[in-house]
Amino acid sequence: MIIDKISNWQSYPFGPAWKLSFDFLKSVTVDSAEKKYKIQNDEVFASVTSYKTRAPENSVLEAHRKFVDVHLVVDGGETIECFSSDGLVVSSIYDEGKDAQFYKRVSPGLVRVQLLPGSFITFFPDEVHMPSLMINGKSETVKKVVVKIRAELLKSEKGAS
Repeated sequence: MIIDKISNWQSYPFGPAWKLSFDFLKSVTVDSAEKKYKIQNDEVFASVTSYKTRAPENSVLEAHRKFVDVHLVVDGGETIECFSSDGLVVSSIYDEGKDAQFYKRVSPGLVRVQLLPGSFITFFPDEVHMPSLMINGKSETVKKVVVKIRAELLKSEKGAS
C-alpha cells in the first residue's frame, strides 16, 4: 500500500503504466464525466464516479488479484479502512470478471485513512480495503477516480532510489 500526495507520484519508479496512470489522474477535475476511461486497452483503465459516503455496514470489503488500484478523491473526502487478510471471513467466492474477492467486516480495519483531494492511495493485489466510508460519522458526496493497472505492468526500474 502507498499513501502519498499526487505531487509525489514520481517517487515510485514503477515504469510506463504508472506514469500513464498518473498522467490521467492529474487530468481529472470535478467537471470530468462520470464513466469508464480506457487508458491502455484493458490493462490500464479508470472509473470516475460520485457517491455518498456511508457506514461500514453498508460498504464493501474487497481485495483484488490481478489489478492494482489507485484511488484519488477529486472532491469531498472519505475514509478507507485497510485490513490484514489474516482471519477474515470470505463473503463470496472470487469473481474473476470483476477481479474481486469480498469479505465480511467483523472488526474495524488495522488502518484508517482519510483520503482528501490531492492525495492518493494505492492497493496492490491481496491488500484488503474498504473504501467509501464516512469521515467522523458524516455522509458527504465524493467524486473519485480509481485507476486499475494490471499488476504485472508495474515493474521497479533498475537504478532508481
